[in-house]
Amino acid sequence: MTKRLGLPNLGLGLGLRNEHFDYILENEPAVDWFEVISENFMDSFGRPRHILKQIADKYPVVMHGVSMSIGSTDPLNFDYLKSLKTLADEVNPAWISDHLCWTGVLTTNSHDLLPLPLNDESLRHVCDRIRQIQDYLERPLVVENPSTYAAFKNSTITEWDFLRLMTEETGCGLLLDVNNVYVSSFNNDFDPVAYINGIPHDNIVQMHLAGHQHMGNYIIDTHDREVTNQVWKLFQMTYQLAPEASILLEWDGNIPPFEVYHAELMKSRKYMDPHFRGSEKEIQHADQEQVSNPLNVVPLELMNKS
Repeated sequence: MTKRLGLPNLGLGLGLRNEHFDYILENEPAVDWFEVISENFMDSFGRPRHILKQIADKYPVVMHGVSMSIGSTDPLNFDYLKSLKTLADEVNPAWISDHLCWTGVLTTNSHDLLPLPLNDESLRHVCDRIRQIQDYLERPLVVENPSTYAAFKNSTITEWDFLRLMTEETGCGLLLDVNNVYVSSFNNDFDPVAYINGIPHDNIVQMHLAGHQHMGNYIIDTHDREVTNQVWKLFQMTYQLAPEASILLEWDGNIPPFEVYHAELMKSRKYMDPHFRGSEKEIQHADQEQVSNPLNVVPLELMNKS
């Protein structure tokens, strides 16, 4: 089995949601792996943590965080990292991930994933903190690209170049959120194909898929519906460049029954085929979407030429 940064290809996974706890324990569905939100279990020693241990005995799990605040100017929160490491020691995740963002300042957590200015100073700052985190956790960190709604005037590095330089400096892995690339490209008017071509494909440990809400002039990363045709097509292009990455579907709002959730994940199998073009209905729907970058008309072979 090919490994990226020494980490395995886990296959096709789902984000673990408490609405599905009972179904998973009773039915042991045919899912390759589960991703858990670290903060939902770190300080819980009741039923959720007990259930997580049961699921971790049956399936590979990955811990995905939202509060590491890699980009903050606050000192690293080693109490947080201690709780994270304790949970990791209990459930033995395949890896631990978090976001390229900051979540708070002056010890206040905004509970949001806030963007960074992308320049040499922030790159040095982020790389130094990633190295400290990896040393403390005694494992490589996997870092996700965020969804963004604005860009900083003092940014001098594209996000894809920032990610490339970050991995070169720290040896960390990448969690490529394909939906976030599409959302950010629309909101900030850049080419998602150039983004995908510009990142280091050998460092992509995992990919995220999710749904979003199109508001006309901007897109919100809502995780509350099916994956759009445009994101599926971007995933199809991306998968050809990193076919050993583990694939994960997120769904955090309006959470459907498990069978519906699982069926949406299984659509990814079709889009792993570079020749799959979708049904006539899917293509027509994609053409009707309001998009700044119409990926449905970009031939797949142009992916490696742009």
